[in-house]
Amino acid sequence: MTSPDSAPDPGQGPELSWRGIILGISITALFTAANIYLGLKVGLTFATSIPAAVISMAVLSVFRDANIRENNIVQTVASGAGALSSIIFILPGLIIVGWWKGFPFWSSFLICAGGGVLGVLFSIPLRRALVTHSDLPYPEGMAAAEILKVGSAVRGADEAHTGNEGLLAIIYGAVASAGLALLTATQVAAAEVSGFFRLSAASASGYDVAFSLALLGVGHLVGLSVGIAMLVGVLIAWGAAVPVLTALTPLTDGTLESQVMHLWSTQVRFIGAGAIAVAALWTLAKLIVPVFSGFTKTIANARAKSTSDDQTDVDMSVTSIVVLTILCLGVIGVAEWLFARDSALAGSALAFSLAAIPYIVIGGFAVSAICGYMAGLIGSSNSPVSGVGILAVVIYASLLVLFVTPTAQNTQSLVAFALFTTTVVFAAAITSNDNLQDLKTGQIVGAAPWRQQVALIIGVIAGAAVVPPILNLLAHAYGFAGAPPNPDILGKPLPAPQANLLSALALGVIGEKLNWTMILIGAGVGAVVIAIDAALGAKKWTRLPPLAVGLGIYLPMSATAAVTLGALVGWWYNRRAERQADPQRAQHLGVLVASGLIVGESLFGVLNAGLIVALGKDAPLALIPGTDALESWIGVGSFLLLIVLLYRQIRRSEKLRNLAESAQQELADAKEQAETASRSKSEFLATVS
Repeated sequence: MTSPDSAPDPGQGPELSWRGIILGISITALFTAANIYLGLKVGLTFATSIPAAVISMAVLSVFRDANIRENNIVQTVASGAGALSSIIFILPGLIIVGWWKGFPFWSSFLICAGGGVLGVLFSIPLRRALVTHSDLPYPEGMAAAEILKVGSAVRGADEAHTGNEGLLAIIYGAVASAGLALLTATQVAAAEVSGFFRLSAASASGYDVAFSLALLGVGHLVGLSVGIAMLVGVLIAWGAAVPVLTALTPLTDGTLESQVMHLWSTQVRFIGAGAIAVAALWTLAKLIVPVFSGFTKTIANARAKSTSDDQTDVDMSVTSIVVLTILCLGVIGVAEWLFARDSALAGSALAFSLAAIPYIVIGGFAVSAICGYMAGLIGSSNSPVSGVGILAVVIYASLLVLFVTPTAQNTQSLVAFALFTTTVVFAAAITSNDNLQDLKTGQIVGAAPWRQQVALIIGVIAGAAVVPPILNLLAHAYGFAGAPPNPDILGKPLPAPQANLLSALALGVIGEKLNWTMILIGAGVGAVVIAIDAALGAKKWTRLPPLAVGLGIYLPMSATAAVTLGALVGWWYNRRAERQADPQRAQHLGVLVASGLIVGESLFGVLNAGLIVALGKDAPLALIPGTDALESWIGVGSFLLLIVLLYRQIRRSEKLRNLAESAQQELADAKEQAETASRSKSEFLATVS
């Protein structure tokens, strides 16, 4: 154990080190795999910066010269790569529309890496507009910075106890969620409970609740206002839209379930799409002035000849930005040309690839700005990329239709090319969305922005290398809902809700089959929610984020019910944590447990996919058929019991820690009193003598 006097200065030592980069890349593989599975299952991903920061502190604590800024680089690399996993919101669309059978490594890698690095470059001017000169809260960025500061402050005194304590919290959550996932995989317990019912002779609705601790963790992270907003979206979809539409649509020869799900997937989800699109446009309108200001300040800073040695406000050089931008666009252009060459567009492949570049630059920066702003407002875990992705794919598909007449021969090629190009825009948006959280963390801990930007580029490239093989594994094991039938796939298809929606939009625009009526209704709903949110904000009440309402409408109820419950549990836990001796630390432990819940279940899902492929069974761990109603009761009972036990354990650990610290403080006070009494006695004896 080192003494406080001999502990290394948190501000000294390496920052952009090889060991930090290697550790960040190692964490990347785990978190990217977890996020890919989670996103395909429920349409949501989580920010990896906080758990990465905790793991970094625990691992690097063995090095005497490790410091807060090196830990920050580790979480920067890991979170940059983890963010790229959100590419699954659109890339599986190429399988869903029947264009790809799998994910070719080099095509997937090049568009992910090229678009992701562009996102890093876009975030450079956005840093000044949205981080340096902004009062946006950046919840995950602030939390990661506080964890790093606390860990650095206690590093010398108790061997980075904060890092080890946080790592244990992640492990608790991961073991609990993986354990429940294993139990449901054996089919001893049900993974969800669902049903459909009539509200009257004509109208009907349904429910679908998943017993997912990963979703509970997502709800804890996004917070109460987002959880309530998603619940409002669910009520709009299943309490209003579905009953009305079923009443207007006579029941056919199919079952009630098939009718309800058909109406939800072909009409109600487009109401959500319209609501999200309006919310995204509203965000873009509010960003025009601060983004323009950020550009001008970046240019002015580049031209100024500063004599200061301060590295905390220095970005990558303009030369580096220009060279990297040209390189990325060159790589993307080649990938676009190769893609078009192998389609019905081969005769105009060069023209298509060159014409896509301006849209990638302009559209990519626009959606990067939107996503960056929303990340600062409500956090990366509730990323709005799915919403602005709707805008991006609809706009680009519409542009293609303006210049190319769809025919029976080229329609599928045009749809695939629209999805492929929008994937690049998506990669830029999701990277910028997460990068700004990391840059906020760096601003707080005194990191050099240019070093973080280098780390982000490394992380993006590492993540781009992980995405294709994980996607291929899941595609071969489970497949995706909406894709053409494949007899080789054994598992239950992953919903991939965003990829399905974006594929339907591209096909709808190019094939002229888009349900504009539902989209316009959704736009009206979005406008009303924006007005309500503004009114709540003016009164300083709990907000109602419009994007979260839209997500609640178009995501499956199985993906939102547990999130709302998690938001309520997180709110309750944080209220109780405020009564602790160290409220901030108690709340951080809750965040880490929630992150562990997500990681454990998601990694088990990837492992289960490997077993499905290797053993050729759709349920390789099943012990019983899993059709009895008893499994539903076991599932809900196990779900609720684990929630109670897990949060009780964390609160108990916090109480024990507080008692230990109180006892330690009392011992120190007693020792000081004894030393004072001893000195007084010595002074008295010396005086008498």
